[in-house]
Amino acid sequence: MNKSAVPLLNLMNLQNTPVQTAPFPYAVIPNFINTDYLTQLVRSFPSITHRGSVPVSTITCDPLFQQLIDELEGSALRALIAEKFSIELENKPTIITLRGHTTPRDGHIHTDSKDKLITVLIYMNENWNSREGQLRILNGEHSLDDYVAEVPALAGTCLIFKVTPNCWHGHTTFTGKRLSLQLNYLIDEAALAKHHQHHYFSAKLKRWFPWAFARGY
Repeated sequence: MNKSAVPLLNLMNLQNTPVQTAPFPYAVIPNFINTDYLTQLVRSFPSITHRGSVPVSTITCDPLFQQLIDELEGSALRALIAEKFSIELENKPTIITLRGHTTPRDGHIHTDSKDKLITVLIYMNENWNSREGQLRILNGEHSLDDYVAEVPALAGTCLIFKVTPNCWHGHTTFTGKRLSLQLNYLIDEAALAKHHQHHYFSAKLKRWFPWAFARGY
């Protein structure tokens, strides 16, 4: 697929979406991806059949999907997120990971690691008919039922949140294909090196024991 002549990210939708401040700063942006190219992008999503995150830097993407990655790493999105969330992101390193499959090991209540500043999640599922597997913004760490928002897992839906000590989130158990893309702005280059090392060893384990990851151990 060739690159698009127009932007793939709908930054105006982000600009027009208010940031919610409770229980932590977050925004849910519908139609964050240009709808004219959404189906093509979903179909060009790299094949990932095991659980876990895969750095996009380790995958060869087709031109259209690579354009999406380039826009996500671009200065326009960085500046807009910094403005909306009142956070300094200039020169902060980024990492983009893809997920293609979830198992009962996924979705447990958690906060993101302290070396992340901002998390951007974009769902890439052309259809989502299940009530399960939709991420919830939680009031605390004790119950998935104590939530203030549930984010549709449909393609083009985006969640952005500031990583805080109380950014609790999770989803109910879903086993199967669940496509998502995650962009993180990190605190420094040391954090980036740590994440790359983690994913490097994780990728080795997946090559050595693919049966374990396929079955969700």
